[in-house]
Amino acid sequence: MIVRFFLLLLLSTGFTSVARADDLQPGYLEIREREAVTHQYSITWKAPIRPGLAARVVPIFPRDCVATEPVRSVDAAALLARWDIDCGVTLAGRSVRLSGMENTPADALLRYQSAYGITQAARITPANPIAVILQKADRWQVARTYFVTGVEHILMGYDHLLFVLCLVLLLNGAWRVAATVTAFTIAHSLTLVATTLELISVPGPPVEAAIALSIVFLAVEILKRKPGELRLSERFPWVVAFLFGLLHGFGFAGALAEIGLPQGEVPMALLTFNLGVEAGQLVIVAVAMLVLWGLRRVHALYAARAQMISAYAIGSIAFMWVLQRVLSVVR
Repeated sequence: MIVRFFLLLLLSTGFTSVARADDLQPGYLEIREREAVTHQYSITWKAPIRPGLAARVVPIFPRDCVATEPVRSVDAAALLARWDIDCGVTLAGRSVRLSGMENTPADALLRYQSAYGITQAARITPANPIAVILQKADRWQVARTYFVTGVEHILMGYDHLLFVLCLVLLLNGAWRVAATVTAFTIAHSLTLVATTLELISVPGPPVEAAIALSIVFLAVEILKRKPGELRLSERFPWVVAFLFGLLHGFGFAGALAEIGLPQGEVPMALLTFNLGVEAGQLVIVAVAMLVLWGLRRVHALYAARAQMISAYAIGSIAFMWVLQRVLSVVR
C-alpha cells in the first residue's frame, strides 16, 4: 500500500511537469539592432507562464527610446511580446532594467546583438535587475553567464535530469557510475560543440522524441534486471551512455541556441556551458547516491523498492513525453 501511494505521488508530480519538460525556464529578453545608423532595435520578451514572472516583470529601456505597441502571443508555456524601439543613439554602454524583477524568484537571460553581428549575453537576477550592454563581450561575464546557464539547464531540463538519475539507479558502485556519467558527458559535449559550430544539423522535434525514448529504455532496463543476469546496459554502461549522450547533445545545443553565442568568445561560452552542465550532473549524482546509501543503511529492501518505484515513475513520464513529441512531429 505504501509503495503504491508513493508511486502515484511520483507519477502525479511528474505528469504535471510533462508539458514543461523542454520549455525555456528563465525569462528571455532579446535586443537585436536592426539599423546601425539610426539605432533601431527589435525587442522580444519571453516569460514562462508561472506566478510572478510573466505578470509583473516589464523591460524598461532608456527614456529617449521610443517604443511601438507590443504584439503579444502565447508560445508553448510562455508569454511572448514583440515590439520595436528607436533610441537615436546606440544602446551599447547603456543599461536595461527589468522592472518588477525584484519581487520574483526567477532569473532572466539577456541577449544583445548589434547590427554588425556582435552578440553578448548577460544574466539578470532579482538581486540585480539591471544589465549594462557592453561595447564588446567581456570574457568573465560570458564565463559566469554560460556556466550558470549550463547548471540551470541540467537541473531544470527534466529529460536530461531523469536520464542521469536512471544511470545512478541502474548501476552499483561510485566509480562505475562516475565512469558512465563521464562517458555521457564526453558524448553530449561532442555533439553540442559540433551542432553549435554548425558542423552538423538535425531537426529538433525528432531528437526530442528520441531523447525521451532513451529514458524509457533505461527505465525498462532497471525494471527487468535480475540477480545474476546482466542486462545490456549493465554489461556495457559506458557504451550505452556514450551513444545516448550523442543524442542528448543535440538537446543541449537547442537550449544554447536560444541565447546564442557571443562573437569573439565562442570557445569560452562553450567551455563554461559544458562545465556548468557537468557541475549540475555531479549534483544530481551525488544527491541520488546519498539517498540510496541512506536507504540501504536503514534496510536494503527500502533501497530496492525506491529504485523500482522511481523506475516506474520515470518510465511513465518519459513514455508520455514520447507520445507528445511524436504527435508534435506528425502534426
